[in-house]
Amino acid sequence: MRSIEDEEVCRVCGYTDGDLFFEDTWPTHIICSCCGWESGTPPLDVSGTRQYRGYWTGQGVEWSSRGARPKDWDLLKQLRNIPEDWR
Repeated sequence: MRSIEDEEVCRVCGYTDGDLFFEDTWPTHIICSCCGWESGTPPLDVSGTRQYRGYWTGQGVEWSSRGARPKDWDLLKQLRNIPEDWR
């Protein structure tokens, strides 16, 4: 059963496929199929997360796992998924 401390949305890019990035506040070290960020590795604070997001977007928002990108992918819609505390 999932707790309120579980996070299934990437803090960097807002991507979710249902896998948990954090379980009971503990990182699962899953790698985001979209931006390539691994939960539990730097950046771990809001400032660092924003910097990583800026780098990723500045590099052209390339998908880490190109085969995972949905055909109807909408970057702006996905970015709205980012938890408010990590925007």
